[in-house]
Amino acid sequence: MSSSLFRKKSLDKITSDAAAGISDSHASGLKKVLGVKDLTFMGIAAVIGAGIFSTIGSAAYNGGPGIAILFVITAITCGFSALCYAEFASRIPISGSAYTYAYVSFGEVVAWIIGWALILEYAIGNIVVAISWSGYFNNLLEGFHIHLPGWLATNASNAQLGYEEAVKALAAGEAPETMTKHAKLGYDAIMNAPMIGTWKVILNVPAFFIVMLITWLAYIGIKESKRSTNIMVIFKLAVIVGIIIVGFFYVDTNNWTPFLPNGFGGVLAGVSAVFYAYIGFDAISTTAEECKDPQRDLPKGMMYSLLICTVLYILVALVLTGMVHYSELKVDDPLAYVFDKLNMNKIGYLISVSAVVATTSVLLVFQMGQPRIWMSMSRDGLLPKKFAQVHPKYQTPSFSTIVTGLLVGIPSLFISSGFMTDLTSIGTLFAFVLVCAGVLVLQNKPDVPRGKFKTPYINSKYIFSLLLLLGVILAFTVNKKATMDFISNEKQINSPSTLVTSLNESQIKDISTHLQEQFKGKFENNDLEQNLSQLAEDETVYKQVVDNLPIDNSLKYESGFTLFKHKIPMWIFLIVLIGLAIWSWKENLSLIPLLGLVCCLYMMAELSVWNWLYFTCWLIIGLTIYFGFSYKNSNLNKIKM
Repeated sequence: MSSSLFRKKSLDKITSDAAAGISDSHASGLKKVLGVKDLTFMGIAAVIGAGIFSTIGSAAYNGGPGIAILFVITAITCGFSALCYAEFASRIPISGSAYTYAYVSFGEVVAWIIGWALILEYAIGNIVVAISWSGYFNNLLEGFHIHLPGWLATNASNAQLGYEEAVKALAAGEAPETMTKHAKLGYDAIMNAPMIGTWKVILNVPAFFIVMLITWLAYIGIKESKRSTNIMVIFKLAVIVGIIIVGFFYVDTNNWTPFLPNGFGGVLAGVSAVFYAYIGFDAISTTAEECKDPQRDLPKGMMYSLLICTVLYILVALVLTGMVHYSELKVDDPLAYVFDKLNMNKIGYLISVSAVVATTSVLLVFQMGQPRIWMSMSRDGLLPKKFAQVHPKYQTPSFSTIVTGLLVGIPSLFISSGFMTDLTSIGTLFAFVLVCAGVLVLQNKPDVPRGKFKTPYINSKYIFSLLLLLGVILAFTVNKKATMDFISNEKQINSPSTLVTSLNESQIKDISTHLQEQFKGKFENNDLEQNLSQLAEDETVYKQVVDNLPIDNSLKYESGFTLFKHKIPMWIFLIVLIGLAIWSWKENLSLIPLLGLVCCLYMMAELSVWNWLYFTCWLIIGLTIYFGFSYKNSNLNKIKM
């Protein structure tokens, strides 16, 4: 059975069928209308969305102006992966993205796992985007003095958090009009939501609405989707370029000093936020069968879109941190915030409009990507044949598109985005890992057909080993204390967010009172997490404050297994690193895909152990479906029989 689990699709058969206009023994039926310009625009549409309009603020808050360096580092990491995607897209010009690539490289069970994981990037990731779109859309309505009831504009979890924030603010004597938008919305939702039995009806209707609208657009055809995407991309690029040009006239270079206020560790604290800003460039590989010349155009489209987005991200990061001090940027809408702060409200409003357009284009690209992966899996027999159904008039994967719309739309009514963001990141990185590893596997097989694009070959045998040696030297010299603390499992002080979430209401009240007495006049409000975060800017002061807090030490510090469990992913990464060094020495592996593999594995290792547990549960569900249906219904299994 083990050999049949890793049965592979023939690359010769795939490429010959594609050349004949056939995909996996099925007439493709998809319109070939996409060129380099369209693919580049789709890549930009997928990448520039919630990242540049929201998560860039939290990253800048942690890293200061130096966050521009992290955008370069992350772009290089994504660039390695993009080169590998481009090589596969050139070799295998059919729909399916990393799923199809894994089927050729590693075999069926790994292909199923990656196809299942890609649901996290496309479908589950789109839930996050839909919720983000809803927030921007509500802000736009407020600008027109249109007020949706709170219970129709958010989910129950966020409403409860906002309600609790509002109650604390009111108890502290704060006027309702000065409360945050989040607090006002949550308070309105909880207080005015209709009841069905004991259930308060709180639904994010705008998120559901936009998903249904985008699903309809993806259903009626790739040509219409292409035209809509191109228009939206031109608009948001014009707005972003305008922001950069206008913003540079208001830059105060004093705000760029110090460039690394929290050291390089502060820059790296923004890794997850910055990586999230790059997710999506790979989505265009799912449209291979709708490209006029996929082997030539897909690699160009990926690289062009990644390059354009990187330049824009770096310039926006510099403008943001130059216009205001980096410590002011921990807000949901940093671009609009900086212009509003400088009394340029009309530009701030235009940015809000652009944010709605940007997230709409992301939704469109991802809602097109997921059905095409399911279509490929269905053609291979791993999903019911219905998923491969192509609409006779619109020539789109109709059934898969409808299922994707429901899978994204219904949860977006109820679910909070935080949990979904974590799953999206680890699922995407896992896909990148397998694509990079797949190129390494295929590059050592001389009998495998080559596409029009090939990742440049640089022998990693000596270079990779030297890089590892350099890393070890730096770890035990420049970063010696952190390295020794990691190895010895030295107790670690809890971050403000971890500390506050572990406290009960009485403890929060006591500590807030204690801090207000100790630092009279220092804090603007009574928000404990915000006040502790302000103190944490000075590591020495924060440690002294936490040491003296009137709570048990177990709440102040992590130690023993409680601390070690968070390091398990990093220890696994270090062990894998040794294995990769041996593999590169023995097989003369290509350096670029190897570096892409290592960078993506490192980012996965930086994610929390809870992300890994959730991801493992997701994979177990997927494998249950595979062994219950897909294994016996696979086309390769039928050929064998």
